[in-house]
Amino acid sequence: MLDDHDDIHPLFSGAPSSTEFKKLRKRIVRQTREAIEQYGMIEPGARQADGGQTPKWLVCLSGGKDSYTLLAVLYELKWRGLLPVDLLACNLDQGQPGFPATVLPAFLEARGVPHRIEYQDTYSIVMDKIPAGRTFCALCSRLRRGNLYRIAREEGCSAVVLGHHRDDILETFFMNLFHGGRLATMPPKLVNEEGDLFLYRPLAHVAEADCDRFARAMNYPIIPCDLCGSQDGLQRQQVKQILDGWEANSPGRRQVMFRALMNARPSHLLDPKLFDFAGLETNSIKLDANPEAMPKLH
Repeated sequence: MLDDHDDIHPLFSGAPSSTEFKKLRKRIVRQTREAIEQYGMIEPGARQADGGQTPKWLVCLSGGKDSYTLLAVLYELKWRGLLPVDLLACNLDQGQPGFPATVLPAFLEARGVPHRIEYQDTYSIVMDKIPAGRTFCALCSRLRRGNLYRIAREEGCSAVVLGHHRDDILETFFMNLFHGGRLATMPPKLVNEEGDLFLYRPLAHVAEADCDRFARAMNYPIIPCDLCGSQDGLQRQQVKQILDGWEANSPGRRQVMFRALMNARPSHLLDPKLFDFAGLETNSIKLDANPEAMPKLH
C-alpha cells in the first residue's frame, strides 16, 4: 500500500494509520481489483484504445459513501499502475431541494481530481410525472442514466462506472425475485442499449459496511441520498430489512447468498431458454435408438 505521505494520492491524505483501517483499505482494493479482472473490465493486453489513446472512464460521484469509496479505490489502483485508464469524476446535480452544490466541486478541486459537474433538473420531471405517494426512484434512475451516457459520449469515455456494491446487487436480486418474478440482478459489467458504452460496477464484491467504514474513516463530506424525500415503504428498504434480519441470525449469510449468484446451475432451475430440458436423454434411450450399441447376451 502507498501509505508514505510523500507518495500518496491526495484522496488518501489524512488516512488513519491504524492497522484496522489498513486492513480495511487493503481488502477493498483487493476485492475491487478482483472484480475488474474477473469480469474483464480491462481487456488483457489492451493497454490503449484505438488511436493510441488511453481508455477513459466516467466515474459517477453522488457524494454518498459508496461513490467516494469507488473514486478513492480506483485512484489507488491507478496510482499503483494497476489500472491503465484515465478517470473523470462526474456529479450530476439533479435539482433536489437542499442539494449542497458546492461540496463536491470543492472536494475534487482540493484533491486535484479531474471532474465535470453537470446540472440537469430531473427532479422536477419526476415530481411532475409520478403521482404523490408513489415510488419515483425508477424514473429518477433512468433519467440520471441517460444523462450520464450522454456526458460519457461528450467526454470520449468508453465506460460509465457506478458505485453499486455487493449488498446493492443482492438486494436487487431479491427485489426481482419477490416483486418481478425473475432471477436477475445488477451485473458487474454490461453494454448499454445503444451498444456504444460499457457500464461497470467495480465494487461488486465489496460489502456496504466496508464502504461505510472506509468513507467515514476518511472523513469524506457525505451527502445524504434522501434529499428528494424519504420513502420508507420502498421495496428496497423492505428487502434490506429482511437481509439484515437474516444476517443478524446467521452472520455471513449475505456473503453465502452472494456466492450463489456466482454459482448458477441452469440445469437445476426451470428456464427452458437456458437449458434444453426437452433434449435430455437417458442412456437407455440412446441405446434403443442404436440397436447395434445394445449389449449382447452370451
